[in-house]
Amino acid sequence: MIPNEISSLVGCEPSREMIKGESFSWNKKGKPRLAKAGMWRLEVNDMEPGDLDAQVSELLDQLTDNLEIWRDLSERYKIDLFCGLFMKSDMEGIGLSAQTMFALGKRGIEIDFDMYGPDDENV
Repeated sequence: MIPNEISSLVGCEPSREMIKGESFSWNKKGKPRLAKAGMWRLEVNDMEPGDLDAQVSELLDQLTDNLEIWRDLSERYKIDLFCGLFMKSDMEGIGLSAQTMFALGKRGIEIDFDMYGPDDENV
């Protein structure tokens, strides 16, 4: 994966990128490592309370609507939308509208969720 090519195709610069075999660090204090794979990542701001539909819209609004480009990218690369959900209570959830799921699906974007329950001290 060549991040500059992805940026050119989708019309946006990444928040983070890695090139396979090159050195990277997740933060300024982190020990540099060699990337085992390439990565092109676009991040949006956290929302509280969470509004996943709005965050997906914020993300997609920055990128091309050209479905031919998305089809090409999804054939060559794994495209996923990672969502970290931090719950304040044991019984909390979040949903996605049909419109948002359709927008992701027609671009070949999978969605992955990591869900974190409340800390014991917050319960």
